[in-house]
Amino acid sequence: MTKTLFEKIWNSHLIDEQDGRSLLYIDRHLVHEVTSPQAFDGLRMNKRKVRRPDLTFATMDHNVPTNNRSLPIVDQTSAMQIQALERNCKEFGIQLFDINSPNQGIVHVIGPELGITLPGTTIVCGDSHTSTQGAFGAFAFGIGTSDVEHVLATQCIWMEKPNTFEIKIEGKRKNPHAVTAKDIILSIIREIGTGGGVGCVFEYKGEVVSEFSMEQRMTICNMSIEGGARAGLVAPDEKTFQYLKGRRYIPKNYDEYVEYWKENLKTDSGAKFDKSFTICTDKIVPQVSWGTNPAMTVDVTGSVPFAEEYAKGNPEEEKAANRALQYMGLKPGTPITDITVDRVFIGSCTNSRLEDLIEASTIVKGKKVSPKVRAMIVPGSQNVKKQAEEIGLDKIFKDAGFEWRESGCSMCLGMNPDILATGERCASTSNRNFEGRQGTGGRTHLVSPVMAAAASIYGHFVDVREMDLN
Repeated sequence: MTKTLFEKIWNSHLIDEQDGRSLLYIDRHLVHEVTSPQAFDGLRMNKRKVRRPDLTFATMDHNVPTNNRSLPIVDQTSAMQIQALERNCKEFGIQLFDINSPNQGIVHVIGPELGITLPGTTIVCGDSHTSTQGAFGAFAFGIGTSDVEHVLATQCIWMEKPNTFEIKIEGKRKNPHAVTAKDIILSIIREIGTGGGVGCVFEYKGEVVSEFSMEQRMTICNMSIEGGARAGLVAPDEKTFQYLKGRRYIPKNYDEYVEYWKENLKTDSGAKFDKSFTICTDKIVPQVSWGTNPAMTVDVTGSVPFAEEYAKGNPEEEKAANRALQYMGLKPGTPITDITVDRVFIGSCTNSRLEDLIEASTIVKGKKVSPKVRAMIVPGSQNVKKQAEEIGLDKIFKDAGFEWRESGCSMCLGMNPDILATGERCASTSNRNFEGRQGTGGRTHLVSPVMAAAASIYGHFVDVREMDLN
């Protein structure tokens, strides 16, 4: 019987089924400081150990400061969570990449770069954007704190089996340096809505996906969650195998694994998906979000929509659009390129990898950040930061007027000092533009790294395709 890639991974990890729920074995458990303290307390309360500490990896990312790490952490909640993770990992024998580790970084960035992430595996973390690692052909998904405790104790999880959803990305990008993976995934979410993938796992397919680098695949899988999906997947190929080769935690008999992956980790010809959606990239242009969810996005060449235009007859959507326009301080009909920004943030688990920084650097090289803008670069990991500095990216950004920071989640969310003031408007490469996401009253516009970089120079959104990069 023909099967999809997801169904193959699911079946190979299925332990039991009861009352419509399935018990699934978990290959890798990633932990960070925010969603784990209560889980470890639960283990102590019930006098349990971590079932497989060798398959559990921890880092601190959400609360870490990205400026001077030699100073004490001022926010007491952040300091307590970081200290708790240190104690818990020491007590339960878990590998921790702490604030001083050369391997510290955003949990979804360090998994792939250390070779913890492998094709065909199941990976969980108490963070929804764990789906990033589906780029490697893994079933990677976020879980709640109670499930974090359950996986720590048993290396298994109970869940309902998701449906399969095929997303075909076809066509030919006319300008792949300006129309990025970020623009494509924003376009997909714009079309299917934030609830389009509820109860499903996306599998991304098509010519464009094959052409994507691993870092670009991570970007689209990362934002699968914003389309409502449980996870996103891309079948592994030679790019996948070459990316992982030689990394710290890959198996010693790696070549044998590769042969197995080549043979087994692909959707069979004729396999049926529960849903399917096709998008053609030929006409996609750089995207900019205008509202308070990622589906509220338009072309950079367009204008802020009227609420009724966005809603298309749906009264609830019209109500949400009116609220978003009010929160964002935008008037319908305003050209996107007339929107000015106060801040620019290039970072997050969506767009903080070396390739993202290289692309942004081509925009700002030899130019200066607008005096009206405060711009920052936050690498996704200490390894990314080191690699970027080795090729001189830090100098390019600092010469342009960017702040060059240490690794962490930073301004993606308001859990650390890198936040927006009320009313500040930010061009952000992160994944969510919810009300208050980057700070109370902060206004977030989701864009690609090159679009954010361009906005930093001009002080407003511009069509990056029209920039002279010479």
